[in-house]
Amino acid sequence: MSTSTETLLTSTAAKTVKAWAAQSAASSLAPFSIQRRDPLPGDVVIDILYCGVCHSDLHQVRNEWHNSIYPVVPGHEIVGRVVRTGRDVKRFKEGDLAAVGCMVDSCRVCASCLRGLEQYCEKFPTFTYNGSDKHLGGPTFGGYAESIVVDEAFTLKIGANVNLAATAPLLCAGITTWSPLRHWKAGPGQKVGVVGLGGLGHMGVKFARAFGAHVVLFTTSPGKTEDALRLGAHEVVISRKAHQMRKHASSFDFILDAVSASHDINAYLSLLKLDGTLTLVGAPEAPVPVAAFNLLLPRRRFAGSAIGGIAETQEMLDFCAERGIVSDIETIGIQQINEAYDRLLKGDVKYRFVIDMASLKH
Repeated sequence: MSTSTETLLTSTAAKTVKAWAAQSAASSLAPFSIQRRDPLPGDVVIDILYCGVCHSDLHQVRNEWHNSIYPVVPGHEIVGRVVRTGRDVKRFKEGDLAAVGCMVDSCRVCASCLRGLEQYCEKFPTFTYNGSDKHLGGPTFGGYAESIVVDEAFTLKIGANVNLAATAPLLCAGITTWSPLRHWKAGPGQKVGVVGLGGLGHMGVKFARAFGAHVVLFTTSPGKTEDALRLGAHEVVISRKAHQMRKHASSFDFILDAVSASHDINAYLSLLKLDGTLTLVGAPEAPVPVAAFNLLLPRRRFAGSAIGGIAETQEMLDFCAERGIVSDIETIGIQQINEAYDRLLKGDVKYRFVIDMASLKH
């Protein structure tokens, strides 16, 4: 252990709280005790009420991205209630609702951070879990836990009249789809495609419709047609049917690809019009082959996007509270988390699992 880490561990008091963790890539999630720091002057202490289950949680628990630090306590779609604040905290008081997304810190001084793009911090953001804990040492631990302590600058406000459980997935699934749709200015007069009607895709459909675009949902599952239309799609294309795909050739301004499984990106690139953009927000495990001429003719763009900055996330939460936009969810107890992961792999959820963290006390 380095001297700096020793100093952190001895100078920062901590409290033991209940959590669920994976101890290895092959192990199931199980009860575990973790340390949360005592609040520093700028910190907010949040009792976690609900935590969404993201596909990233499954990737990290099973080390599918080859960067997991064990033990892993997943969870970065956190909604809870403030129970304590540091003396310098201005925006929160005890009893307030609060939320935490994918990040709990960044360098705050690089060009990206100064633009409010902390997710692209040049020194890398501190992620809510599987990051490096600057205060206690070791990995950061996420929202599958009783409580969390977060700097006020990375704590988000939640409206008093929202559905808290259904709001939780907005902290990742919501902002991950909101950010690229806003960045590429999806709106009235545009034709926008969304690939995949899962945890991410169903939010992409809701946002694109709310922004005023003509929305087309691409799915391999005919059984999702009714849901897609209910969620806001104007049209549904079964991507396995070549004649349905050909009908939309060279017609899209923007396509949001929310699929994490391996699939043919070229089939969707060919649907973009001149200067159209396909943005990938899913994270396939294997590299994605792209045919050069699908980009060269007619000057199409293939891009990526990762979550959103803190200010942008707050903007999204406020917009959703005003419009009554939430995720479609299935609520579970923490004891069902391993079963939920198995179901997630099969696409057997409409469209996001959310853990009721009161179950952690049982």
